[in-house]
Parts: sequence; structure tokens; C-alpha cells
Amino acid sequence: MRILIILEYYYPHIGGVETFFKTLTERLDQEGHHVTILTNQYDRSLAKSEKVGEQSLIVRRRYFNRYLFTFGAWFAALRHARQADLIHTTSYNAAVPAWIASKLTGTKAIITFHERWGALWDRLPWMSSLSKKLHRSFETMITKFGFEKFVAVSDATRDSLIIGGVDPERVVRIYNGIKYEGFPSHNEAEFNQPFQFLFFGRVGYAKGLDILILAYDILLKKNKDHKLLLILPSEEIALYRNVLLMIEGLGIGDHISIKHDLPYDDLLDEIAHADAVVIPSYSEGFCFAAVETMAIGTPIISSGQGALKEVVTGKHITLESHTSRGLSNAMSDAIKGNWTISEERRYELDDTVQAYLKLYEEIIDIPK
Repeated sequence: MRILIILEYYYPHIGGVETFFKTLTERLDQEGHHVTILTNQYDRSLAKSEKVGEQSLIVRRRYFNRYLFTFGAWFAALRHARQADLIHTTSYNAAVPAWIASKLTGTKAIITFHERWGALWDRLPWMSSLSKKLHRSFETMITKFGFEKFVAVSDATRDSLIIGGVDPERVVRIYNGIKYEGFPSHNEAEFNQPFQFLFFGRVGYAKGLDILILAYDILLKKNKDHKLLLILPSEEIALYRNVLLMIEGLGIGDHISIKHDLPYDDLLDEIAHADAVVIPSYSEGFCFAAVETMAIGTPIISSGQGALKEVVTGKHITLESHTSRGLSNAMSDAIKGNWTISEERRYELDDTVQAYLKLYEEIIDIPK
């Protein structure tokens, strides 16, 4: 099969979506399929053309940001779509050029929807009212596109798409997957003194960093025998500045450490040495951070929002209320060792790849 994958960002850009499509592309190439990744050259040092495996290719075009990619990438997408059996894209920005290329060439297209926020847009911090309305309208527009299939990465995302008006017959749930080889192990005997909380990942609007910082301020007023480490990418300047201003305004900067852009192995090592990973998100469509943390065995404090209630298993605490007070209470419980224990669920990459291959074959209608 010849698959055209259209993404606003791709590896080495940091994020769960990028990680998923990188592993999917590599596995597809290993199984003899030809994959072309059309993406944004967000960093001038990245090659405009780069080979992947034996026969696949990354094609990067300079669009400066994801919004220009949305309305400009369809020219390049059109050329590659004519040579493809199928177009595969993802929410949000890449959906527009993928859909235009699909309509103009007749090439069938599917979209992996990593999360749908709907009314949640109205509750997110650090966004203007106009921005919330525009983003929500854009999300609604994408759900109206006639993709062959909408792939939901969890039951929560599937249900949200159906609530948002997508035909249930067009929605299929395929969990994201990871490769479990090479993860370090969390050693419960190696307790940090003081107790260390860890947050890692993008500084996104829905990641709940505002709730985490307020919760940590409440916790510090009770006792100071703990620390918080934030591992964040350095590129998201506006949101990152909001985080710093919030920490500075509360006067708790001396109790919070921040690291940036760690190599993946170093990140995994930090997760393995933390006493608890905090995931305070307003919503998660799947949450690679949770699954990677579970693979290591580090306990999780979860907001329980979106797919987190579905995905997070093992040693964990779920917030009773998604508020700074609720998170502060959960962090106190973690220090005391009041964890919930459940059977750990695994999300194997092999299962994900085989599910996509089956879906591709059904849509392309390859003879058996």
C-alpha cells in the first residue's frame, strides 16, 4: 500500500501524536508499505526530504506555524495524494489540507481524532473568548468533513465524536500503542527525600498546569517536605510564560524545578525516580504520558477526565474533584501512601499497527 500521512508536526517535534505516527510509520515500512509523511518544517535545520526505513519518506515544507500549514499545505498534499492509495491525517490542523486533497483527487481519507473538546473549550485557561469560539468552531467543522473513518483513540473519544454529530458507523476505536521494550523500572525502595512529584509533557491549554500550580501552593501551606519537577518543552513561549508568571505571582518558585527538552532516555529516568507523576488534565483523548508512566511502574495522580479514567490503571489516585483543592488533597494522599491498586492494562503497539493495517485494507478494498 502507498499511504500519505499528513501532519502539522512530526518527529523530532515532541508530543504523543508525533511519537505514535513515528512508530506507526516505521512499522508500516518494515512490513513493506510505502509511507510519505507530509509535514511542516518547523525548524530550518531539519531536512526538507528524509528517508525512513527502506522505502518511506518525510517531506517537509516551510509554513512557519500550524495555522499557515492548515491553509497552505493542500498544494503539496494534492501532488502526493495523486500517487497514494489512502490519506491518513489527524486532528486538528492537518485535517483541512488532507480533506481538500482527498476531495480533489478522489483518494479516500481517514482521520485519527486524538481528542474532541466540545464544550470544554469554554472552560480552558489562558485563552480569550474569541480564541475559544474560533477553536471550537474549527473543531466542529472538522467533524463535519466526510472522512471514510474517524479513528478514536479511546472509548471516551469515540463517545465524544458521536455526541458531536459524527455518524457512529464512521467511528472506529483503535487504542494508541507503545513499544514496551527498553523502559526502566520504578524502584519502590528508592524513596525520595523529600517526596517528588513530576509533571512532564506539552504546555497545552488543557494540560491542567494552572490547577497543578494552585494545588501545589495549597500543599506548601500544609508542609514543605516535598518537591515538584516540571519537564516542559521550551518552544511554546506564550503558554510557558503564563506558567512562569503564575509561579512567580504565588512566590513558590524556590520549591519548583523546571527542566527542558530532555533526551528521551533521560526523561524516562526522571519518571522512574519520581514518587508520583501528576496528570491534572482538563481532558485527555488517550494520554501517552500515562501509558509510559504505567510501563515504568511509577504511581499516577490522575484528574480522571476524558480517557484518563479509562486508560489509567495500576497504582494510582483519581481526583475526587477536578479542582486545585481536589488535586492538593490527592497529592497529600500520595505522600501518605493512600493509593488505589488495580490490574495494569497494556497498550501494545503491535495491536495498534495490525488494527490500522486491517482498516487500511478494508477502505482500499484490497482483494483477499
